Amino acid sequence: MYTFSNRLKIGSFIAMAVGLICLATGFLTAPSTVEEAKAMVAAHDDGHGGGHGEDALHNSAAADDETVGHHGTETHSEAHDASHDEHLLHQLQNRPWSALYVAAFFFFMISLGVLAFYAVQRAAQAGWSPLLFRVMEGITAYLVPGGIIVFVILVLSVLHMNHMFVWMDAEVVAEDKLLQGKAGYLDATFFLIRAAIFLGGWIFYREYSRKLSLAQDASDDNSNFVKNFRWSAAFLVFYLITESMMSWDWIMSVDPHWFSTLFGWYVFASMFVSGITVIAMITIYLKSKGHLPDVNDSHIHDLAKFMFGISIFWTYLWFSQFMLIWYANIPEEVTYFITRIEDYKLPFFGMLAMNFIFPLLVLMNSDYKRVNWFVIMAGIIILFGHYMDVFNMIMPATVGDQWYIGLPEIGGILFFGGLFVYWVFNTLTKQPLQPKRNPFIEESRQFHY
Repeated sequence: MYTFSNRLKIGSFIAMAVGLICLATGFLTAPSTVEEAKAMVAAHDDGHGGGHGEDALHNSAAADDETVGHHGTETHSEAHDASHDEHLLHQLQNRPWSALYVAAFFFFMISLGVLAFYAVQRAAQAGWSPLLFRVMEGITAYLVPGGIIVFVILVLSVLHMNHMFVWMDAEVVAEDKLLQGKAGYLDATFFLIRAAIFLGGWIFYREYSRKLSLAQDASDDNSNFVKNFRWSAAFLVFYLITESMMSWDWIMSVDPHWFSTLFGWYVFASMFVSGITVIAMITIYLKSKGHLPDVNDSHIHDLAKFMFGISIFWTYLWFSQFMLIWYANIPEEVTYFITRIEDYKLPFFGMLAMNFIFPLLVLMNSDYKRVNWFVIMAGIIILFGHYMDVFNMIMPATVGDQWYIGLPEIGGILFFGGLFVYWVFNTLTKQPLQPKRNPFIEESRQFHY
């Protein structure tokens, strides 16, 4: 049986505590008035030699000049200026919420990606992976707390505690013909009902499959294994539908004027490779502590192959989405990438380097996939790259050019990272790390590539 080390447990508690303090600081220091928002932007620009908010203040000043110079358009200019100031206030108020949401979703999507990988292994009756099933089940345990937290954030958004989803604002919808056309789907009540169905289905499969997996160890036949196979095959159909809808609802709808028909696959690739990466990293950690003795270099090699292959698949989807939108040059579509290239140069191009160039150069060599420390190093870069991918998907729509990596962003990573580590490793202590009566356990034990 695995024992949760005190050092790792205390580390997770410290990360959660520090993360909470940083997040609380972000919320407490968020502006409550337009004047505070302007002062915050000015102070940030002074401290960094000019920055994201410089254009905001410049545009505001330009509007003031226009008001003074053209008395006939004073009312229009004042209205425009007030609207711009309110928009700036909402962006700065959104920042701690967005940092919270990005981190909450990122660690939740790791668990959901592992659940999909686990279901694929079950449905395919793969012979190489049963030794890793307990690790996967430990990671998917985070679906419960992670899913609840994401759902609470969505409920608070519906209750107008933040301005991340602009289509939830009735005043905005009343002046926007496009959002009025989508009102049947982008309805707050329907939105939460869908979220509850997604989370309920995913958590139900995880809990029931785990129950069947443990029951198989105690049984004298393979009936639980067969049930798990059937449930896994059915779940994959449910998952492919709900994952796409989730990506539209929880991520794409923060940019409600923009859409991509392959966005669901794009988000899936990101969560799939992130989940597989975490499986590899936790497996290597457990082996270093003397657990999972039958897991060999070939198992790690296969996980690293998936890390490499899905990274290339993610790149293919990213480029397909980017190239077609950029080439077609339709204003409603291309603005999505213009915003990110102009205002998010470092996270946008850095994410591409970490998610494509780095895995391509590092994991292409077959021998390196068997070197544990090399896989860990590659995994850390890949995970950070996909955190930045989620950051790039959410932040431009919610905070615009008022972004920077500060206490809320760091706090979100620390809190949810600590919670993830605690929940996963605590779950791993509940049962033996190696299944006993899986029909393919001997094949997995003898796996060599």
